[in-house]
Amino acid sequence: MPKKQIRIGLIGYSFMGRAHSNAFHQVNHFFPSKYELVPQAVCGRDAKKVKEFADRWGYASTETDWKKLIARDDIDLIDVATPNNLHHDQVIAAAQAGKMIWCEKPLARTGKEAEDMVKAVAKAKVPNMVWYNYRRCPAVTLAKQIIDSGKLGKIFHYRANFLQDWTISPELPQGGTGLWRLDAKVAGSGVTGDLLAHCIDTALWLNGDIADVTAMTETFIKERTHSETGKKQKVSIDDACSFMCRFKNGSLGLFESTRYARGHKALYTFEINGEHMSLKWDLHDLHRLQIFDHKDDGTERGWKSVHVSDGDHPYCGNWWVPGLQLGYEHSFTHAIVEFLACLDKRKKPTPSFKDGLATDYVVDAVLGSAKTRKWTKVKQVKR
Repeated sequence: MPKKQIRIGLIGYSFMGRAHSNAFHQVNHFFPSKYELVPQAVCGRDAKKVKEFADRWGYASTETDWKKLIARDDIDLIDVATPNNLHHDQVIAAAQAGKMIWCEKPLARTGKEAEDMVKAVAKAKVPNMVWYNYRRCPAVTLAKQIIDSGKLGKIFHYRANFLQDWTISPELPQGGTGLWRLDAKVAGSGVTGDLLAHCIDTALWLNGDIADVTAMTETFIKERTHSETGKKQKVSIDDACSFMCRFKNGSLGLFESTRYARGHKALYTFEINGEHMSLKWDLHDLHRLQIFDHKDDGTERGWKSVHVSDGDHPYCGNWWVPGLQLGYEHSFTHAIVEFLACLDKRKKPTPSFKDGLATDYVVDAVLGSAKTRKWTKVKQVKR
């Protein structure tokens, strides 16, 4: 029986474009289904570079105008892998064209922008997903299964951090193609919308909605040279952010992110403490889930490290033999697997644009609280 083709139009060909494109191919190879993902076209502003990308990753054609890409009849799904300031217009145009849509995180620069995008996909009734890929690391998905089973009992605490160190030098410029994450007009915010958004999305998925927050942010280097104009400009993003929160289930949360933690390139960890069990996960050891179970005999009670690679662990049975670990790139493949499974079951894929909006609402509240230095309620998404 011939497979149903889903012809993909990718907008953006940098780091995330590569990560997504790799996943398109891996899904076809390792997770057989009635669907076949077809890299149909890729769009970028530099015609030469986008052609080189298309040849390397197997795209049949290229475009340099994203509006032309979205208008094409031979595209079924638009994958938005562009800087944050472009998400809003590209997603809405894709929805109006009746395309399925994947969008890089954060969904938008603000909750208001994200609201427009959620309304657009709801009106068009098109399947949609945000690339919060860390949900789909097998160990994180296993944590979700354990939490949903109720084994932890009442949840008391959730804590997470995401630490990097790549912006410490005052000589680092801001803005432009490679450094748009340091430009608030493009990125929306600094570490809060870029790094903590991952932590927030995972927390909402594992532990439920956040009710209110109190936060502080800091910009350590106040001025940087803009990479395109050569002029010194005020730095308007947050270099570091810490916030406390209350979850709607009564548990307390503690989050921290910075790009000024010397020695850390991408340290993302979370821990959840329940009445009967605790769970820990570390991106640097992403194939392992740390578990403490109080019901273990006293002489054997302690933290145990579960190597998440067996065939009955999430996604692992489709890859290699037990004991051979998976990595960062596999999380993107698994995100697509979940999307396709929802198409089969006629369910809404997750994380959906509504899930992305929920994270953007938390980001808005965190940034607002940092300015007012007051507890701030988080606007809730109607599910």
